[in-house]
Amino acid sequence: MNSVKYLNLWTRLINWEYWPFEVVYFPIFFYWLWLSVKARSFFFFSAANPSIESGGMLGESKYGILKSLPEEFIPKTLFIKTPADIDAILKKIQAAGITFPLIAKPDVGERGWKVEKIHNRQELEVYIQQMRVPFLIQEYVAYEIELGVFYYRFPSQTKGRISSVVVKEFLTLTGNGKSSLQKLILNHQRARLQYEVLAEKYQVLMKEVLADGNKITLVYIGNHCRGTKFVDGNYLINESLVSVFDNISCSVPGFYYGRYDIRCRSLEELYQGKRIKILELNGAGAEPGHIYDPKFPFLQAYKVLFDHWNVLYQISKANYEKGIAYMSAREAWQTVSKLRNYRKQMKEA
Repeated sequence: MNSVKYLNLWTRLINWEYWPFEVVYFPIFFYWLWLSVKARSFFFFSAANPSIESGGMLGESKYGILKSLPEEFIPKTLFIKTPADIDAILKKIQAAGITFPLIAKPDVGERGWKVEKIHNRQELEVYIQQMRVPFLIQEYVAYEIELGVFYYRFPSQTKGRISSVVVKEFLTLTGNGKSSLQKLILNHQRARLQYEVLAEKYQVLMKEVLADGNKITLVYIGNHCRGTKFVDGNYLINESLVSVFDNISCSVPGFYYGRYDIRCRSLEELYQGKRIKILELNGAGAEPGHIYDPKFPFLQAYKVLFDHWNVLYQISKANYEKGIAYMSAREAWQTVSKLRNYRKQMKEA
């Protein structure tokens, strides 16, 4: 499969959306330094969302954030400590009214790591055996539309702004009645980048030929690193959408800046604030996902990133002036140490 590796290398090279995080954010690093000088703190971002650990930049608990949201908007979610017992977990699942399939994911997660759709007891047992860190079990929200909605609001205001909407298109292939699943994957650029993972996951189906017109969704997780296509959805922004997220956000104490990852049944219900499920809320470390649309201009993406970092600074400064302290160097070191230990445990999983 050397040819696949070379093709993937070329694809990543010519499409900036696949560049490593460190490469994309290298220019942002210097802007962060400048903002830190102005704020007189390297950790100014921690004041952006006072109710979230480190403001949502490092090591924050997904479960802790979800608990701060209005109950009507969050899926049924369980916090599981490790080591965990399968029978005890199944009892908790039943008591919570969660059924298979369900979603399992680390409480402190990064870029889709170990986020899985679990279909039965056997798959859950395997997942539990692999985990060395606390994780969440969440009901699977079968709504068809998944979006990332970036929202921010200045502390002195009751009305915020939605600066980014990304529409997430799951990795789906369509059969032609001739090609095997393996060939369909190899002929699809975005799927080919996930070939090793998909080959293991669908090993029993790789030689099967998909009937003409039949579709198979290979990945149900709305993460760019897992093959989901991010599409610029800023055309969806209007006053109704802003009003919906004003109502949600103003009910969350100490939240001013971040991205909601949501699912909904229709745009009509979304604009009415009905049947919305918030899968996650990401704070200061969140990105405006629409910039990863394959058609989005590279230089324009940097303008968006710089603008968002400036807003992050302005909100943090405003909170600081209201008496919210920036994270101290000692607190930052403790957070980083905890995160390093967590990542070490993750690698052992």
